[in-house]
Amino acid sequence: MESLVKRRRDQASSREEDSFGVRPRRVADLAMVPNLQWSSTSLCRNRRSQHLFSNCEKVVCECGYPREKHLEEATWPHAFQGQEWDPKKHVREMPTDAFGDIVFTGLGQKVGKYVRLSQDTPSSLIYQLMTQQWGLDAPNLLISVTGGAKDFNMKPRLKSVFRRGLLKVAQTSGAWVITGGSHTGVMKQVGEAVRDFSLSGSFCDGEVVTIGIATWGALHNRESLIHPMGGFPAKYIMDEEGQGHLTCLDSNHSHFILVDDGTHGRYGVEIPLRTKLEKFISQQTKERGGVAIKIPIVCVVLEGGPGTLNTIYNAINNGTPCVVVEGSGRVADVIAQVAGLPISEITISLIQQKLSMFFQGMFETFTIVEWTKKIQDIVRRRQLLTVFREGKDGQQDVDVAILQALLKASRSLDHFGHENWDHQLKLAVAWNRVDIAQSEIFTDEWQWKPSELYPMMVAALITNKPEFVRLFLENGVQLKEFVSQATLFYLYQNLEPTCLFHYKLHKVLSGEPERLDPSVLLYHVAQVLRELLGDSTQPLYSRPRSSDRQRLLPVPSITINVQGVSLRPLYKRSSGQATFTIDPVRDLLIWAIVQNRRELAEIIWAQSQDCIAAALACSKILKELSKEEEDTDSLEEMLVLADEYEQRAIGVFTECYRKDEERAQKLLVRVSEAWGRTTCLQLALEAKDMKFVSHGGIQAFLTKVWWGQLGVDNGLWRVVLCMLVFPLLYTGLISFRNQRLQVERGLARVCAFFSAPVVVFHMNILSYFAFLCLFAYVLMVDFQPQPSGCEYLIYVWLFSLVCEELRQLFYDPDGNGLRKAVIVYFSDFWNKLDVCAILLFIAGLTCRLMPSLLYTGRIILSLDFTMFCLRLMHIFTISKTLGPKIIIVKRMMKDVFFFLFLLAVWVVSFGVAKQAILIHNERRVEWIFRGAVYHSYLTIFGQLPTYIDGVNFRPDQCSPNGTDPYKPKCPEIDQARQEPVFPEWLTVLLLCLYLLFTNILLLNLLIAMFNYTFQQVQERTDQIWKFQRHDLIEEYQGRPPAPPPFILLSHLHLFIKRVVLKIPAKRHKQFKNKLEKNEEAALLSWEIYLKENYLQEQQFQRKQRPEQKIQDISDKVDTTVDLLEMATLKQSGAVEQRLASLEEQVAQTATALHWIVKALRDSGFGSEEGVPTLVPQKASAGQDPELDSRSKVEDPGDAYHVNARHLLYPSCSVLRFPVPNEKVPWEMEFLMYNPPFYTADRKDKDLVDPVGDALEPLSKISYNSVDGLLDRRSFHGVYAVRDGLPLNPMGRTGLRGRGDLSCFGPNHTLQPVITRWRRSLDGAICRKSVKKMLEVLVVKRGPSEHWMLPGGSREPGEVLPRKLKQVLRREFWSSFESLLTQGTEVYKGYVDDPRNTDNAWIETVAVSIHFQDQSDMELKRLNSHLYSCDEGMAIRWQVVDERIPLYDNHKAILQKVAAWFEAYY
Repeated sequence: MESLVKRRRDQASSREEDSFGVRPRRVADLAMVPNLQWSSTSLCRNRRSQHLFSNCEKVVCECGYPREKHLEEATWPHAFQGQEWDPKKHVREMPTDAFGDIVFTGLGQKVGKYVRLSQDTPSSLIYQLMTQQWGLDAPNLLISVTGGAKDFNMKPRLKSVFRRGLLKVAQTSGAWVITGGSHTGVMKQVGEAVRDFSLSGSFCDGEVVTIGIATWGALHNRESLIHPMGGFPAKYIMDEEGQGHLTCLDSNHSHFILVDDGTHGRYGVEIPLRTKLEKFISQQTKERGGVAIKIPIVCVVLEGGPGTLNTIYNAINNGTPCVVVEGSGRVADVIAQVAGLPISEITISLIQQKLSMFFQGMFETFTIVEWTKKIQDIVRRRQLLTVFREGKDGQQDVDVAILQALLKASRSLDHFGHENWDHQLKLAVAWNRVDIAQSEIFTDEWQWKPSELYPMMVAALITNKPEFVRLFLENGVQLKEFVSQATLFYLYQNLEPTCLFHYKLHKVLSGEPERLDPSVLLYHVAQVLRELLGDSTQPLYSRPRSSDRQRLLPVPSITINVQGVSLRPLYKRSSGQATFTIDPVRDLLIWAIVQNRRELAEIIWAQSQDCIAAALACSKILKELSKEEEDTDSLEEMLVLADEYEQRAIGVFTECYRKDEERAQKLLVRVSEAWGRTTCLQLALEAKDMKFVSHGGIQAFLTKVWWGQLGVDNGLWRVVLCMLVFPLLYTGLISFRNQRLQVERGLARVCAFFSAPVVVFHMNILSYFAFLCLFAYVLMVDFQPQPSGCEYLIYVWLFSLVCEELRQLFYDPDGNGLRKAVIVYFSDFWNKLDVCAILLFIAGLTCRLMPSLLYTGRIILSLDFTMFCLRLMHIFTISKTLGPKIIIVKRMMKDVFFFLFLLAVWVVSFGVAKQAILIHNERRVEWIFRGAVYHSYLTIFGQLPTYIDGVNFRPDQCSPNGTDPYKPKCPEIDQARQEPVFPEWLTVLLLCLYLLFTNILLLNLLIAMFNYTFQQVQERTDQIWKFQRHDLIEEYQGRPPAPPPFILLSHLHLFIKRVVLKIPAKRHKQFKNKLEKNEEAALLSWEIYLKENYLQEQQFQRKQRPEQKIQDISDKVDTTVDLLEMATLKQSGAVEQRLASLEEQVAQTATALHWIVKALRDSGFGSEEGVPTLVPQKASAGQDPELDSRSKVEDPGDAYHVNARHLLYPSCSVLRFPVPNEKVPWEMEFLMYNPPFYTADRKDKDLVDPVGDALEPLSKISYNSVDGLLDRRSFHGVYAVRDGLPLNPMGRTGLRGRGDLSCFGPNHTLQPVITRWRRSLDGAICRKSVKKMLEVLVVKRGPSEHWMLPGGSREPGEVLPRKLKQVLRREFWSSFESLLTQGTEVYKGYVDDPRNTDNAWIETVAVSIHFQDQSDMELKRLNSHLYSCDEGMAIRWQVVDERIPLYDNHKAILQKVAAWFEAYY
């Protein structure tokens, strides 16, 4: 480590305020994170001399650095004479000087992050750096990749599978991948995997976070990373050729943590920090979508040596699942080879054989023994060990193996019933791996209740995971039951912050308090939705009552902690909450649509019942949101999605129309209560869904409405003829749809004919033509100073038109209010034209009645006649021939309007220039306008100025001084010669340019615009005409049958009906029909059935597409190739297994023959001890050892105590001597066995045996007898005593002394097992799998995750254990002693406890105390006397189950009790 000797003290002190970051910061900017420290060797000593350094500059210190790399005081003579080098004393920490961005020279501009820090930096500080300063999102999964630090070779296919799988799981699950960070070994493999996938473009959601934790002192070219203010960026050079024994950083990692302990060239410095950091991260909780999970961690192992074995061993002991990749070499292959064997077959000789097979070189005997012990402990916890064998056990991808390993480890955790599966499901949702959930979680092993899936359903919705939503629906979740008011409230609280609806809702809620009642929020949601759906709909959620708003309903949170033992009852509804909405599926669909979530909305729409209305409403919402969306991509997505929902509405309606035309048309006009009391047709019109409205079925419905009760097959000439000569109605010339009218010949036939919209329309046309003719006659022939009779008739006629417009203005059948009625009325262009024409007529009439303004009135009325004539265009929109042409004309008028802006530029510019050149100081405004604008405009059409070139100039045609008001002013002329003097060449040039640009360029541009508009509209003209046809039909369907001016009679009748009699207006049932509940339910069921047909047809059509067929064929070919490759691998693997088995059998046979020969040579039968036994065949042909092991019974060789042989003794740092299974019995020879001696120093010295290994104090102890108050007898008979110390009857443990126990020999404990039957609310005993269910009394101390039985050690002479006294009141102790005497002894003997040693062990007596009756007085007294004297201790009755989180030895006792009572376990 470089020292700071070359730096000035003031520089060092100034850097004490510095920290890390991604850009230069002021000190105040870095106040959020405390200073990170790095280590600098300051005080060092050379091993080979008593002084610090010799005169030779090549002398290297204990830390690995030469003299010049140390601080000044470290080089002083005799400064630290006689001291051993101690990193705690001789290493000084200073603020980090290497942090920031890093770029690898010559390898592109990919920028990473790095920081140099001390090995004892707190993990919380590092995690804060990574998440806050580096901006990394908290991971959903932590993948720790470990293995060989040197380069190794992998099979190409295995390398490809590993790289693909690792990156897939990292990307899909949002994981962090942690490695050693150097460009060698397994770290290099991970880096190359990232590189290959980034180059192939396989990433879809950004880069994979790969974090390298490396040793600073072992890093080559680290000087380039040092910068006092942080590198921005630091340029790092990878120099593999010149790195020597050091290593380079891997350029494909994204982040680096460089650990410094003040040494140089030493590897493994980062391991403790990495271990602590990974453990800290795995204890963090990540919350998203209302679900909180602790970040899971998995260890992936490739190749590796002794260090890798230690890593795996520690990971397994810490409960971290490990995935070992078979075929990668060395340690990974050794573990993979023995992973499927029983523990008894994993012997020292087998491990020695495997080491010689996969390692080069010899190992010491102790090393082999230690490896055997560690591998046995690793394999013993098979639930945490997963061996990835490519092509075997159905494994094809590493990502699946990694996730399956985590789920397998999760299953092994002691959770209560549902909680274990719930934990696994949370992990799968967090990883977004629905394939894992389908294959591993939703199996026959556990039957999910729908309510158990509700929290995960919420999480999947909020985090936008549609595949999980579909999976939950397939497994029983009903949206109607799932959506409650609290759920919907929570969903809207968690809207995507970037969506437009979130902004609109936030704006509406700006005046509300922070803590909202759900009904208040939903009411505001309804307000925003009404803006989007249109005012024709009613609010979807009602306004909360004032009494409801005064009290805030508590909305339970749905944040669920994975480690919790119960879920909050979010989905227990009250009766009031159940009726807050008409259609819960609609609510969920709207929530998805407003966030533009395509797949989610598609899944939910498929569950809706009013599907046509839902699709049209979604189309309307999306189109309205797109109008305000600023992001172009989102806008296009919304429009595309809106079109998709329109197509879905068309598809379902088509299915309905094919099946039954009448019922399909009922769907169009049915009032949908769920969608604001509107109709499908109204929603389509509001959304301007022209494709839907132009559907043949809808047009047929409109045609039927248009013809009223007349038959649609009547010719128009028949209708007109009967209108003119109505007695023809009785001749049968007109057919009616109603058979009664067809037969009848009375007044009803006449009423039905004249009330038909088609007849009303043509009657109004005839009336309007008559009005225009009369109007024209009066204007041209009969316009007298005093109005004539014809003119008075026009006044009456116009008054009837005014009355009709007023009727239309105040027509409000939906009760939306006058303001909305006025807005709707004036939204129609033709209504605006009518109002303008009427107002202009009134203005003309006013002037006409004034004698002085008679002529002005006639002019105004003449212009008004033009406007009335334009009104004819609206009448002709009903025509299939003229209607589309009128639409094209309207669109072209918009083109002309914009074209005039361009034309005005040229007209004004040419006109002003021409006028200024020709005319001098023209002061008459009208002639200025003529010369500058009017003449220039006429020039476009060929009327050229006569004197612009001076040829046709005549002085008598102009006024020299501009005094003649009827002549233009003369141009500039020569007074003497009376000839123009202006530059003729210039005016002619301007004229030519003007005509070139206007006549040729601009007019052709206008023609091109017209052509484009025509082509564009012509393609959709039929749709547009059909869409606009509805408005005209609806207008005349509700119009009074009498034409103007006779319509005044109808208006009088209507006035009496509405104003006098107060009868409200109602929309005609033909456009809005409210059905009875039974009829509506049957209609919706029919619609749902046909919707399913439509979805199936769509799915079938997708499969029939050529591109889909090609994709299916490609997938099948890939699957076939993979199966063939796996078959080849399995076949070769089977041959290898059979050959290996054969070789072992031959070797054993040779050994047996050698023994026979030796025995015969000695003329005896030999010793029985030397008889070799043939090893059974390891694996039959084609079988996998791991699969074969599943069918084996419990391994008898693993019956020795296991917990008592854990290498690390609890509560201290003492390591046991490794004792493999075969060396546990004392009878087995183990010459190298030399365990350490450990006896804990306890506070209660009077109650424990002496401390130390001296024999004199221990000689007074009487073993195998009652020694005073202590009973030192064993339940297993007389135990041996060697060298004054008792021997554990169960064998070696790897540790001498009494450890943390009280006395040598047996330490007796009592375990009372207090049980009762589990009962339901009605008092009946609960059963599971036919067997009765028990409840047991358990306690838990402090932060421990495990519960325990309320027993343990007893004070000398006492009956009750200490732990039991802590949970029972003193007055109940004597009563409980009597219960113990009446109890049943279920076990007495040795307890496999981690505190056991060779000389001290625990033996227990388990007594069952069972209460048969729930009304037992002793049970009631027990419950009343239960209490906890310690706040950290918890007491509870817990259901007896194999998943109950008890300590292993307590679970074994509990299992015996359950078997005794034949209860469920």
